[in-house]
Amino acid sequence: MKKWIFLLAAFLFAVTTAFADDALDPAIVQLQHDWAKANYHAAKDQQEAAFKALTEKAHQITASSPDKAEAMIWEAIVLSGYAKAKGGLGALKFAEQARDLLLASLKINPQALQGSANTSLGSLYYKVPGWPIGFGNHKKAREHLEKSLQINPTGIDPNYFYADFLLEEGDADKAIEYFNKALNAPPRPGREDADEGRRADIAEGLKKAEKKR
Repeated sequence: MKKWIFLLAAFLFAVTTAFADDALDPAIVQLQHDWAKANYHAAKDQQEAAFKALTEKAHQITASSPDKAEAMIWEAIVLSGYAKAKGGLGALKFAEQARDLLLASLKINPQALQGSANTSLGSLYYKVPGWPIGFGNHKKAREHLEKSLQINPTGIDPNYFYADFLLEEGDADKAIEYFNKALNAPPRPGREDADEGRRADIAEGLKKAEKKR
């Protein structure tokens, strides 16, 4: 009887801890929604300004919580969005800042946000140009994306970015496999806006992959 009580107590502690880890700062939750709005709903000619404003907001959150991996990850995601919207060589420094924040977050908590640091690092490493222009590295991209899938094998983002990477590598068949895994990923409560936008990305990726088969 005592053994079962002990096991039940341990289980309840583990569940409580898991939910505590998932509880995000309300400022980060709002940042997630602002990011989805800028990324999926802002007009192309307004995205750069929208992301620039978000970088300042994200940095304030990180500055107020310098030991929180989640804040670092979301500042990095916003910086990556800003770099994409800005484009050109001038965007590289923002991509570098994002990379450095993600690497720093891994030292604090590699499991934070279900391995989102690895997902974002992987995407940066295959999207940024390689040497001598940038830090792009497809070997590192694969390592980080596969690590993110180990942490969160059913997640919509790890499967989407791995599929997109595989498509860029010329493996259309395997890319389709992972695009479909992303499409069938469980919904993220509170992230419905991001999930809707990501599914549109997946649909576009599947079309490209089918054409390259």
